[in-house]
Amino acid sequence: MQTIINPAPADWQQLCQRNTPADDDIEAAVADIVAAVRRDGDEALRRYALRFDGAAPERLELTDEEIRAAAALVGEPVKRAIAEAARNIGLFHTAQKPHVVEARPAEGVHCLQRAVPIECVGLYIPGGNAPLFSTVLMLGLPARIAGCREVVLCTPQGRDGHIAPEIIYAAQVCGISRIFRVGGAQAVAAMAYGTASVPRVDKIFGPGNRYVTKAKQLVSRHVSIDMPAGPSEVLVMADATARPDFVAADLLSQAEHGADSQAMLVCDTEELARRVTGEVERQAARLARTEAIDRSLSRSRIVVLPTRRDMTAFANTYAAEHLIIAMERPWEIADAITAAGSVFIGNFSPESAGDYAS
Repeated sequence: MQTIINPAPADWQQLCQRNTPADDDIEAAVADIVAAVRRDGDEALRRYALRFDGAAPERLELTDEEIRAAAALVGEPVKRAIAEAARNIGLFHTAQKPHVVEARPAEGVHCLQRAVPIECVGLYIPGGNAPLFSTVLMLGLPARIAGCREVVLCTPQGRDGHIAPEIIYAAQVCGISRIFRVGGAQAVAAMAYGTASVPRVDKIFGPGNRYVTKAKQLVSRHVSIDMPAGPSEVLVMADATARPDFVAADLLSQAEHGADSQAMLVCDTEELARRVTGEVERQAARLARTEAIDRSLSRSRIVVLPTRRDMTAFANTYAAEHLIIAMERPWEIADAITAAGSVFIGNFSPESAGDYAS
């Protein structure tokens, strides 16, 4: 990680540049995929499954028997962890249900605002090297709590033709019974326009790689999407009260997402920067996804600034997807944050806990 000492505010915008390469070639490739799925339906889905996943399934939708058999392969410790996470996530999202708003601004005038569930939602769950069954909980439970009539889940199969059992079990926990062996941009297109097997949905949710993100942007002309999620990122704010080993773990938990992920540290001393750098090197040597981590860290930065005010101003300039405040009186800092996706307070609030279990 590059370390920058006390940069001038005029240089902050440059330091806040994301690790995102140009995607003109990706846009053209994804446009072709979307057009093919819209034209050829299931035939195109099987063609792309063979090309990208190494196997073309005869039946795209999992049967009830396949779902039960896969879920039975999940070990008890993982089932307990999923159950605990589901309780936490369910409680938090239930508390967010919108209330009916009524007003009578004048005699004979009655204004009412009432939220109703989306009829049919499509969830995209990344697979590949790291099947994100946590994403199933984060999307499926709110859909169930909201009362969506139908939930469709698409996720890529492996070369062996199977989907990670944890994804299928988590779907069961969320009450999702329609699961399709479809991944990538082609899955987004299938949910956007519908095929003989995959129903057309009203709104698409879920993260993915640059191809999936580009597909969501392209189909958003015809179907609603949650957002065009970019590469994952974290910014950690740390002072002398922070634990360097915890800070390093938080940075690495993002760096291992992929080569285009970005991990940023803003701290107040060069000594802390050096200690965190040493911890990052020590911990990274024990992790498996070394190529992705190395490429991510090569485009990540440590910024040393002298005051809490400067650190806060830089954090607001960067506007992190995930912000961790490992500082003295962290709630004071949090009150001054105006631009962040989610904020994690103190040494014992790792972003991974929010992503997976809170």
